[in-house]
Amino acid sequence: MLTLPAAKILNIAGLLVGLFALTLQFGLTVPASMEAGRSLAGSVVFYFSFFTILTNILAVLVHWTALAGRPAPFARPVVRAGIAVAIAVVALAYWALLSALWKPQGLFLLCDVLLHYVAPAIFVLWWLAAGTDGSLSSRHIAAWLVYPLGYGLYALLRAPIAGEVPYPFLDVSVNGWPSVFLSLAGLLLLFVVLGRLAVTADRLIGGRARETESG
Repeated sequence: MLTLPAAKILNIAGLLVGLFALTLQFGLTVPASMEAGRSLAGSVVFYFSFFTILTNILAVLVHWTALAGRPAPFARPVVRAGIAVAIAVVALAYWALLSALWKPQGLFLLCDVLLHYVAPAIFVLWWLAAGTDGSLSSRHIAAWLVYPLGYGLYALLRAPIAGEVPYPFLDVSVNGWPSVFLSLAGLLLLFVVLGRLAVTADRLIGGRARETESG
């Protein structure tokens, strides 16, 4: 288990990396989106329509809360664990489903690596070091599924209005409903598996920490 100073370094690193990558990605995405024909408002909405962006924002809020104490909801162990699961899904799903579909260059490549690999790795390591307390149970896994289910519903409802989807596997016009539902089911299953691992890790690490404190 990492020492508290090491955990704090990871926390600060996660905050700085996340803020830098999100800001840079916004600065790159909005002008490129407007050049592609979207309005300024539409480009901003487009930026915030990616699960990767939303989850990295949540991770930054957790890092910030760990340092500043606010906003308080992001200090709750169940929230921190749920975001750890979600950002791990970001990394694994991108690696498995999306990384081979495009080849970013320059600053886009930098954002790609930071948001999909570096920030998730830092957050999960920090959570394992400082975010567990042994309080999680299997019932929390169902609560964590609300986030991807809500996002999937949003993406599918937005698609016919905006004429686009944030991820190719959500494109019903190309893949058909059965394929889209199968992809979503696979991602939910990944959430469940990682959620089960998170609960187990919380019990092992957090429970051991409690024993040490009580002893």
